[in-house]
Amino acid sequence: MKKIVKEDLKLERFELPREEAIKYVKEKGEDYKVELIEDLPEDAVISFYRQGEFVDLCAGPHVPSTKKVKAIKLLSLAGAYWRGDENKQMLQRIYGTAFTKQSELDEYIHMLEEAKKRDHRKLGKELGLFAIHDEGPGFPFFYPKGMILRNILEDYWREVHRKAGYDEIKTPIILNEALWHQSGHWDHYKEICTLQN
Repeated sequence: MKKIVKEDLKLERFELPREEAIKYVKEKGEDYKVELIEDLPEDAVISFYRQGEFVDLCAGPHVPSTKKVKAIKLLSLAGAYWRGDENKQMLQRIYGTAFTKQSELDEYIHMLEEAKKRDHRKLGKELGLFAIHDEGPGFPFFYPKGMILRNILEDYWREVHRKAGYDEIKTPIILNEALWHQSGHWDHYKEICTLQN
């Protein structure tokens, strides 16, 4: 990445009609991108970005040149099934971030570290507010002190919303699997949901 930054490569955007775009990625052996393009709406603009010899399907936008990137940090790695389907190929996800200044990156990393200290899952356990159990992933089991705090927050929330003219509704907790896919939560909970089925 540092080598690419030093090369000051320009990022050039170009568009292709659907059939040309499919042919282009097929010739490059990019089967996943063929599938992505085929799933785009018929009127979608199909754009690519070229950076030196590297070309990728992307809606953008991008920085005008790799030289703009001054501070880079790889954050984590994770496995993910293609399109969240456990019957499909397992892929590797690389999470990272980049900034135009080292001081901005340092500030961001500091903010992440501070957020970890204040993570509700960590604090809930340490303060005896709630616990998370395998029987209900993502659904806290509140202890007495946690219920007191929750009720105070909900009372405040209701007051603010009432003053703003909102009406309150309630939805069920157990929902059709399709909604989990739509909300993007399926990838996080699919293993547990599959085990419980």
